[in-house]
Amino acid sequence: MGNSKTKTKISAKGAIFKGILVIIGALIAAYGLESILIPNNVSDGGVTGISIVFSQLFGLPLGVLIAIINAPFIWLGYKQIGKSFAIYSVLGILSLAIGTVAFHHVETIIEGDSLLITVVGGIILGFGMGLALRNGGALDGIDMLAVLLSRKLPFGTSDLILFLNMFVFILVSTVFGLTGAILSGLAYFIASKVIHIVEEGFSGTKTYKIISKEPELLVETIRDRLGRGATLTDVYGGYTNEQFKEVTCVINRLEDTKIKSIIFEIDPKAFVTVYDMAEVKGGNFTKKNIH
Repeated sequence: MGNSKTKTKISAKGAIFKGILVIIGALIAAYGLESILIPNNVSDGGVTGISIVFSQLFGLPLGVLIAIINAPFIWLGYKQIGKSFAIYSVLGILSLAIGTVAFHHVETIIEGDSLLITVVGGIILGFGMGLALRNGGALDGIDMLAVLLSRKLPFGTSDLILFLNMFVFILVSTVFGLTGAILSGLAYFIASKVIHIVEEGFSGTKTYKIISKEPELLVETIRDRLGRGATLTDVYGGYTNEQFKEVTCVINRLEDTKIKSIIFEIDPKAFVTVYDMAEVKGGNFTKKNIH
């Protein structure tokens, strides 16, 4: 009974901590929008971009529009993804809405240089949105719509997100002009890359598959110098039917340069393929010191 209560307390603390991080992420995103992008006629994509356009056209509060337009997408997220995701998303979107109101009169920190504005604004926006996503909440509903459509249509989620945002940036061009729409697209692209880094971390994993004349030496050296285990698999050339031993090793992203130097130091003619991994579970895969 005592262990059950302790686990419940830990779970509750974890949920509260994640909620706080979602709120912080939303406020960072709001700051990027109100202090850098919007004052310089640069928008975001997705529902936030649509809200910015309507706010500029009709003089309505941006925060109110963000909350209202995202509402049906939150319901969609609840139905398609789950209750926890919907709760964190409500928390994030409401915090984003309140943040845009709170930061609306904050002095613009960068002016003049369009490229600098776009890059810095995109980074701040992406960091905030990525922090929210990493902790279970979304700040924009268009991604949820893309997930649903991808199940009904013969297109991938990323293709649909890009397609839907093309219409958003056409809409943006009616308010901020063609230059503003192009800069908005660039800011959105930068933000999406930062979101990926924040959500997955710099220590995301990669799988290396190596065909070499020195497979045993490679396995031994990777173990000794990188602290990683590796597996050997018998493979055959499709044309020559020659038998090889393929080395497979999973590393974190920070070890990428080191493993390449090991491979080509031992066998400059090694055949190497590299895969980005979405997730690694189990085994003894932990972060190692590179030496």
